[in-house]
Amino acid sequence: MSAELLPVLSGVLLGTILGRLYPGVGKGICLALVLLLALVATVASGEFRLNWGFIFVDIPMVAVPAYAGFFVVRKRGWLH
Repeated sequence: MSAELLPVLSGVLLGTILGRLYPGVGKGICLALVLLLALVATVASGEFRLNWGFIFVDIPMVAVPAYAGFFVVRKRGWLH
């Protein structure tokens, strides 16, 4: 799996799940899940062996698709 594909797909999945199943979840929980998925993506790709700074690249690669997935589910009415 490509190093860029894992954070993007996990972000979309996170946003879709949170938007559909847990629409009232707090921002703190969302932030924690984004950070956790970014950490998993950094470790799974092996980038942490080069530099832990790669986590700062993976954070927006998870957060932006998560927000997009959440926005699409909530604003388009795909709740049921």
